[in-house]
Order: sequence, then structure tokens, then C-alpha cells
Amino acid sequence: MKWWTKTRARRKGLQWAVRFFALTWLFVLVWGFVIEPGRLVERDHTLTLPNWSQACNALRVDVITDTHTGSPRNGVDNLDRVVQRLIASDSQAVLMTGDYVILSVFLGTFIAPEVIAEHLKPLTARKPVYAVLGNHDWWKDGDRVRRALQSAGVVMLDNRAQAATFGGCRVWLVGIGDLLEGKPEIAKAFSMVTDAAPVVVLTHEPDLLPRIPARAALTIAGHTHGGQIDPWPHRPDPATFVLGSPRLKWHILDRGRHLFVSPGIGTSILPMRLGVPPEISRLTLRAAPPKP
Repeated sequence: MKWWTKTRARRKGLQWAVRFFALTWLFVLVWGFVIEPGRLVERDHTLTLPNWSQACNALRVDVITDTHTGSPRNGVDNLDRVVQRLIASDSQAVLMTGDYVILSVFLGTFIAPEVIAEHLKPLTARKPVYAVLGNHDWWKDGDRVRRALQSAGVVMLDNRAQAATFGGCRVWLVGIGDLLEGKPEIAKAFSMVTDAAPVVVLTHEPDLLPRIPARAALTIAGHTHGGQIDPWPHRPDPATFVLGSPRLKWHILDRGRHLFVSPGIGTSILPMRLGVPPEISRLTLRAAPPKP
């Protein structure tokens, strides 16, 4: 009788363990496939840069990347939500680092770049917007994506530089073509920089960083989506993440070069985010104190 009672207790314990395990995984799947891809966080990042001018101290810019409009939980209605957040922000400019369309994603729908551009017009009417293309844009006809964004007032910077002035701050924005598909022409783009104002580089693929000249104060990229799945996210020390990591995100310091990788908005391949919600990255760029 005691043996039978113990056996029944063990079976009940096992049943409860199986139920708990199943419910846990159900919660994870619902959160990852339904809830988190539909979130939108605005995260502040303060970066202190050694090659930054005092005239540009505390410049604030918003960064968005990998919008992938058309991925699940991320249609033009979500793009409108992103645009309204960017308009309401106190940033002085918006920087976009590629992948506005999607090549393919499970349960996703391709949205034409002309439609995406139309929904960006309220933003470009309020703030300067600078951008480069990503690999998905090239896979779906990069020239078409570029023309569409330009028609909406976005300043496209692939393999070229443009000076921008924000109050008393003059800065060079240098766009570099995507490493995978965009034929980066770094020397050509940097040859257009004609004075000593600080340089911010925009590119899609962060692994281009070792080829960026030391003249740049900061390189901003996307592409990784922060891994999309990172159940135990944390803000890493800038020197702890290495290039090539599939979870690369936020501020990275690599051999003296400063890199910022935004986790992006949409999804690709797998329509899931876990621990890496869609993010508008708001950067405050500060000058390093002068050496004594």
C-alpha cells in the first residue's frame, strides 16, 4: 500500500512538472512570436567619444534600423507608430541604417518601398533624416528603394558624405555601402570630408568597422537585430563584445574604434523576438574631457 501511494505521488509530481514545462514554453512562444515583436521601446544611450567636438557636446540623434516593414506584427501601422515617436522625440536628426523592406519572412508580407516612403513623409517634414541601404534593400532592388526614400525627403548617403549643422554643431555624416551587397567605397566617401568637423559613419553591417578610418568618431550600424533572441539581455561593457557576434548590440569599443549597433524594429527569417524588443535608439553624443 505504501509502495502504491509513493508511486501515485511520483506520477502526480511528474504530471505537474510536465504541465509546468509545457505552460512555460507556451508562455515563451506567445511572448516571443506575438507580444514582444509588437512592443516598441525608446532606449537612451549616452556615448562619450574621444574624437567629438565641444561644439557638438550633447547632440541627440535617434537611430532606427532594420524596420523590415511587412514582417509579422510590423505593418505600415507600426511604421506610423515609429514615425510618431520620432517626431515627438527631442532628437535633432534621425539616422537610419538599412533594411527597410523584407526579402522573406515566415507569415510576412512584402511592402513596396514606395508605400514605406509615403509613411515616412510626416517625419521628413519635421526633421532631417539620413540613411543608407541594407542587404535586404539590395536584394529587392536597391536602386528602387533608394529612389523611393529620396522621393520622401530622406537624404541617402551610400558611399558619400554630407555635412550637417545642428545649431552651433557641424558634423560630417559619411555613408558606406553595405558590406554584403552594397559595394562599400570607403575612400571615396571619406574623400568628401573637407574639414576637421567630427565624423559619424552610417553603414548597415557592423563587421565593416575594422576598415573604417580612425578619423571617424563613431560608426552606427544595424543588421544583427541584437540576435532577435537573447533571453538574458544585459548592457555589455563596450569592450566585451567582439565583431561577428550574432547578438551584437548597443555600444561596442573595438581596438579604439567606437561602434553603436541598434537592435532594430522588425524581424527576418524567424518572426520572433525574445529579450530584444524593437527599439528606437536615442543617442546623446558627448565629448571626452580634455586630457590634463
